[in-house]
This record gives sequence, structure tokens and C-alpha cells, in this order.
Amino acid sequence: MGATSLVLTVLAFSAPLAVVAGFIPFTISYGGEGATFAFITTTVLLLLFAVGYVTMTKHIPKPGSFYAFISAGAGKVTGLGAGFLGVVAYLLMLGGCFVFIGLTTTELISSVGGPETPWWLWAAVAWALVSVLCYFHIEVSAKVLSVAMVVEVAIAMIFNVSVVLHGGGPEGFPTAPFNPASLAGGDVGVAMLFAIMVFLGFEATALFRDEVREPGRTIPRATYGAVLFVGILYTVSCYLLTTAYGSGAVDAATNDPKSMFPVAIGHFAAPFFTQLTFMFIITSELAAAISVHNVVARYVYNLGCDSALPPYVAAVHARHHSPSRASTVVAVIIALVLLPLVLTNPEGVGLDAQLFGLATIGILALMAVVSLSVILWFARTGVPAGESRLKCFAAPGIAAVALGTTVVLAVLHFDLVVGGTPGQNIVLLVVLALSVVTGVALALYFRSSRPELYARLGRSETGSAPSSAASAA
Repeated sequence: MGATSLVLTVLAFSAPLAVVAGFIPFTISYGGEGATFAFITTTVLLLLFAVGYVTMTKHIPKPGSFYAFISAGAGKVTGLGAGFLGVVAYLLMLGGCFVFIGLTTTELISSVGGPETPWWLWAAVAWALVSVLCYFHIEVSAKVLSVAMVVEVAIAMIFNVSVVLHGGGPEGFPTAPFNPASLAGGDVGVAMLFAIMVFLGFEATALFRDEVREPGRTIPRATYGAVLFVGILYTVSCYLLTTAYGSGAVDAATNDPKSMFPVAIGHFAAPFFTQLTFMFIITSELAAAISVHNVVARYVYNLGCDSALPPYVAAVHARHHSPSRASTVVAVIIALVLLPLVLTNPEGVGLDAQLFGLATIGILALMAVVSLSVILWFARTGVPAGESRLKCFAAPGIAAVALGTTVVLAVLHFDLVVGGTPGQNIVLLVVLALSVVTGVALALYFRSSRPELYARLGRSETGSAPSSAASAA
């Protein structure tokens, strides 16, 4: 892949249209007219994270992403714990995508007078489609995601342009949303939490190191490009969605967040866009599922290369040059995870929020730890020629504090992240804790009893990368 394909692959993870239509209203609900400034702040913070992350990719040319970088900076024991946490978090995210697709498709069919269908039927269809696509070469997925991303962004921009051409909302184009003081009118912590949550996906760029051209240039460009693209898109869309409703924006976001964007685009662009938006939210989440599946398959593949998981999953397909076995294992695992959830919650009530919320906390925790690992790595090895203390210490330090604070806020407001009443679902955090403990325990076992395997941890250089398989073919 080139930089553009990689950007589209990781951007699909964040499902931009689903974010604009689904998550931005929640940010407006808690942040008020200051929600726009929350997105501006988040873009700056995540660019700072990207600075340290990209600098690390230059000096640790391994495709393990968080697993490799944390192993290098914070040690192999912590690194393997992070690797297992990454697998579990992204699996949860993938499961949430399928549940969301199932529930939304069922709701859409009913809304147009169609028959009542079980959500799990459409979740199973989505699972089959994603599993097949991700088995093949990464470019197959990239082409599908490119089309999906163009459609998603086009719909969001149709709304944005329509609001501008209409001269704004009831109060024209207010300037208050760009004032930092405007955030004080809402719940700053929760608004920032929701703003940061919707950026996830760009952090996976380094996972595809073996499958891009000129990784030393492609990964930095894709990482910065992804953050800037979604940052600008979300900031503009949030501002114009707030503008469209004027002083009634917070009430609209609080009373009916699901309909806020579809109703607005129907009013400012054309009525048929209301139903069209609901339909493309489904394709947006389907694209996200493809992206997430590719990410978790590569985590499994990298852990297999190091024998932290069975080496069976480290094989590369001779013709497609994809981590096909890892991809198939991911498909089987997610089916086994969803089956009992379907049996225990046949209506799927709140299930997508629980899976998404828990996954988000895990990924944000990994981002905070990798920022600390960047600092530890450069503190131990020194600042290389051509780099600066800003890139090696200051930027990742600010990112670590901001992301760590976000994780704390997410745990304190766990009911807002996963749904339910305060304290009701806090036990779900045990899933993330167990994944870390399992990885740490396995690393400690390797260190004491299997030193040859312990030495391989942190993304072994001896594993067969997709690119080398392609060259051999």
C-alpha cells in the first residue's frame, strides 16, 4: 500500500459518518457550544501523540506497533501484557461493530415498513462478508474501504456545504464555539472523553509496516494525515451541526442524539438524505469492521511470530501474501464470543455500547503506555541525531498525561461509556485486566523457563513478513 491506501484503511476504523451522526451529538450534549473547541484541542493532543509515535517508528522498524514499542521502552513483560490487551481490545471493538450493524439494520428495515428481523442475522451476514474480505491481500480491503470512505466523507461534506450555503443556522455563524471559555459551560471532562474516543484507528498505522511501500515515509505521512483529516472533518462538522440548531443544539443532542444529524441534513440538503444517512451509517460501520479485523489479525500474527501465540498463526498466504491464518482465527474467535452474547441477550440491548466502550478504554490505555515507553526508550538510548527533545520527551509526555487522564475519566464515568447505571457494569473491566495479567504471566514464564522464547518477544525479526513472502513468490 501507499500512504493514501494506508490512511483510508486506518480511517475506516473510526467510521467517520457514524461518528458525525452518532458520537458528535453526545459531545455537544456534554460540551454545549464548546464541543467544537473540544475537537480542536483533541486534534492538537493527538498530533502530539503522533509526534512521539512516529519518531519511535523510525528507530524501531518493527511492525508490532504498541506491542513492539512498549516491549522496547517498558520491557518485554509489560510489552507482552500490552500485546494481549491489544488483541482483546480490538476483538471487543470488532464484536461491537457487528452488533451495531445488526441492530441498526434491523431498525432501518422496520422504519421503512419492512418485517421484524433478528439483529444477529445481519450481524452474521456482516461477519461472513468481513471474514472473507480480510482473508485476501490487504489491497482488496483497501479498495473496498476507499469507496466506503469517499461515500462517508461526501455525505458529511454535503451537510457541511449545505449549512454554509444556507447562511448558517438560526443565529448565523456564531464564534462562541471557538472560544476556549465556551467549554466551561458544559462538562469539560466528559466532552473531551467523547472527543478523544472517536479518533481511534490512526494508531494502527505501524501494524502494516510489512505491507506498505517505503514504510519510513509512508507510516509517518499516513499517521499525521489520518489525525489531521479526521480532526478537521470532526471539528467542521461539529461546528456546523451546532450552528444548524443554534441555541437549541444542546436540547436536540440530549433529547434525540440519534436523529440530530439525519434530521439536519434532511432539512438543509434534501429530505431523502435523512433515510440515506441511516443506510450509509451501516456501510460506515461495515467498513470499520473490515479495518478492525485487519488490525487485530496483524496483532495475532505478530504475537505468533514471537511464539507468544501458537506459531501456526504466523504463516503468510503463499498467493495473497496476507496473514490468512491469523485472520481466520480472529473470525472464529469473534464468532465464539458473539454466540453466547446472542443467547444471553437476544435483543442486543446495550450490547454494542458495552463492547465499544470497553474496547475504547483498552486502546486509550495502550496509547498512554506507549507514550511513556517512547520517553523511556529515548531516555535510555539518548536523543538520536536529527531528532529533538520535543519529539522524544515533551510531545509524548504531554500525550501520556492527556491520555492517562482520559482513561481515568472513562473509568470514573464508566456508565456513560458503556451504558447502564453508575457502577452497574464496572465488572466488565475485569476482561481488560485479565488480558494484561495473562500476557504478563506468560512473559514471566518465558523469562524463567523458556529464555529462548523470551528473547524473541517484542516482534521477532525472524518471523516471515508478508512483504518477504511476496518477494519470495
